[in-house]
Amino acid sequence: MTAQRIYDTVADDFSRVNDLIIKRLSSDVPLVEKIAQYIIESGGKRLRPLLVLLSSRALGYDRDEHLKLAAVIEFLHTATLLHDDVVDTSDMRRGRSTANARWGNAPSVLVGDFLYARAFEMMVELQNLRIMDVLSHATAVIAEGEVLQLMNVKNPDVSEDKYMEVIHNKTAMLFEAASHTGALLAGANEGQERALSAYGKHLGLAFQLVDDVLDYRGDAEAMGKNVGDDLAEGKTTLPLIYAMAQGSDDEKQLIRQAIRKGGLDDLPRILQIVNRSGALEYTLAKAREQATLAADCLNTLPESDHREALALLTELAVVRVS
Repeated sequence: MTAQRIYDTVADDFSRVNDLIIKRLSSDVPLVEKIAQYIIESGGKRLRPLLVLLSSRALGYDRDEHLKLAAVIEFLHTATLLHDDVVDTSDMRRGRSTANARWGNAPSVLVGDFLYARAFEMMVELQNLRIMDVLSHATAVIAEGEVLQLMNVKNPDVSEDKYMEVIHNKTAMLFEAASHTGALLAGANEGQERALSAYGKHLGLAFQLVDDVLDYRGDAEAMGKNVGDDLAEGKTTLPLIYAMAQGSDDEKQLIRQAIRKGGLDDLPRILQIVNRSGALEYTLAKAREQATLAADCLNTLPESDHREALALLTELAVVRVS
């Protein structure tokens, strides 16, 4: 099973979405266009627009508005990346400099605002109030997730339930909105609409939980960031939450102190604790649970290559650490 097989299912659609994205990035302000193109073309997998294409096609959609919807989703995602990197003071994403590292925080935030505005312009063009309702709600939830995460930085007392709420809002919500609006565009019945919305939510959670594992086990060149970056930023992710629950008092105290101060001074010792506690296996098991839940949601869809590609995506979510 390869990722390419999934993308090949909607290869023509995907190419047309890319063309539309570049076209709608145009601006009379050169710096806006330059920064927007830089981040859009930074090598991401474009999973969220892919979900729009696959979800709508899986329900037999045969028009072209799904291309515009996919571009809207990508613009919303890219805007959040620009803002995220400023908030996190990140200087590398996907293996190269972030926009804020190259051009500064102010231009990055303002171009993120431009992308939000362009997304909502295109959303209006779709003339579908249900889709506008889902996407406007999702945008608000994602912003709330960002604030929740910011409040939890350097806070070692984040519970597993609270952490799952944060990653649902911050990450899984746009996956959920992508598959949900793809279903709406295709005229899904109520059961299919609920199923594809839930599919996106569970898939997004699976991807994020695997990213949590990769932050302690991954390859810096492949990930485009360094192992331990979450710890360096003082982020209490599920591997640390579990390691604190399972570790000795001394180990728990060490992790708590490392989260509070940020940085990587204690990374070697914490990696030992995380590995010995079974925290990565626990987090990966949770990711597999979410991937299975996502796959189960597809039972309401008719059999097709697009449904099979959606199922393969649930496998791809967790195979990255197998």
